[in-house]
Amino acid sequence: MTIHIGAKNDEIADTVLLPGDPMRAKWAAENFLTSPRLVNPVRGMLGFTGTYKGNRVTIQGSGMGMPSLSIYANELIRDYDVKTLIRVGSCGGMQPNINIRDIILAQTTTYVTTPSSTIMKEVSFSPCADFNLLQRAYAFAKRKGFTTHVGNIYSSDTFYDERPDLNEQMVRHGVMAVEMEAAELYTLAARFKRKALAILTVSDHLQTGEALPSDERENTFAQMIHVALAAAFPAD
Repeated sequence: MTIHIGAKNDEIADTVLLPGDPMRAKWAAENFLTSPRLVNPVRGMLGFTGTYKGNRVTIQGSGMGMPSLSIYANELIRDYDVKTLIRVGSCGGMQPNINIRDIILAQTTTYVTTPSSTIMKEVSFSPCADFNLLQRAYAFAKRKGFTTHVGNIYSSDTFYDERPDLNEQMVRHGVMAVEMEAAELYTLAARFKRKALAILTVSDHLQTGEALPSDERENTFAQMIHVALAAAFPAD
């Protein structure tokens, strides 16, 4: 049990999926896990543990932004010894060849600052995904026919951004999408020698102004959960 997670030590699995929204954690647990059980009600940031094809899995909400994600990832790693952390969330598309509903696998992340920036000081650290998770996620998504992109994303702690010049440079340098958590997740995974991957669905597009209707988000979120579980537990 930690300050922000009320689960007992044996109630958190070695593999944790991290949606930002705790209600998405609840939905995913109820629809993908066998015998899911609420293990964390603290602050309404719900966490559930169940099994997937005989493998124990925890699905834990992480909130919005890198500071919130950092709290949960730190406690999951340091207090519960979690080995694999997979973010499943939404993002904003930035390139013209990326469309609403596409899946993005974040190979690397760009950022202005993260909670870990003070540790790095003058070093420009390059957070990246675990290669094996990335490879398995991509192979599964392609087999299923999900339109999938792999590459660099931008992790921002500013939702209501007022820097169009910065976004222009991101687009110019091939950054595929913007979200709010992956850079810190990858940095913590590197620090503690854990495996991490961010799997994202394009819910809106910064160039076209398109946005995924709320009633369609659940179906596309289901695709991400399928990909995440296949990456974590590859079939023999």
